[in-house]
Amino acid sequence: MPNPAPLRDHAYASFTDKLLSRAIALGQIVSQRELVELTGMPLGAIREMIPRLEADGLISTEPKRGLKVLSIDLKLVSDAVQLRQIIETAALIHFCQTAEDSVIGELYDRHMQVLEQARSSIDDDLRDHAQQVDWGFHEQLVEHMDNKIMSEVYRVNSIKIRLIANANARISSERIVAVMEEHMPILEALKNRDETTAVAALDNHLKSARRRALRP
Repeated sequence: MPNPAPLRDHAYASFTDKLLSRAIALGQIVSQRELVELTGMPLGAIREMIPRLEADGLISTEPKRGLKVLSIDLKLVSDAVQLRQIIETAALIHFCQTAEDSVIGELYDRHMQVLEQARSSIDDDLRDHAQQVDWGFHEQLVEHMDNKIMSEVYRVNSIKIRLIANANARISSERIVAVMEEHMPILEALKNRDETTAVAALDNHLKSARRRALRP
């Protein structure tokens, strides 16, 4: 008999993938049976998954109607952006204090490579790579804290941030240079172990990201 925990985890991953790809719509009312069809997972795994989705704020139970997928409103945007800034600022300071020079140097070189390529020409491969470099940078800051509670909170919040930004779509050509250029002052400050400048540069980047996310 299969272990129910992995099935539940697969169901959760399938649900979040479908949510980010908009196969499951924001604000949609769904039944457990519909989630079986949407995720391809058995009913038992769906039932195991639901409490976790509710705890993460991704669905809520609507009496006599079913399960309601979260909707994006100004309160959610404000809360998610604020939480992101709190976590990433703390993570950035820790990273600045403790990350090895070689790790910071590798991040710097990776970004510079993307930026130089983007200034010359942009193709699908570069868009995909730039997206991974962007997300990977922020995730690496948080993972470096080695705090499982913080990492889990950040992971769930990142799903909401990407929903707000419609981030299931690949990073646009227009944004690649802008995002990389905003990351560079953070990385330069990290190389100099300058916490104050790094935090100010991160704050500027997150404010720009919020404006881009809310742009029609």
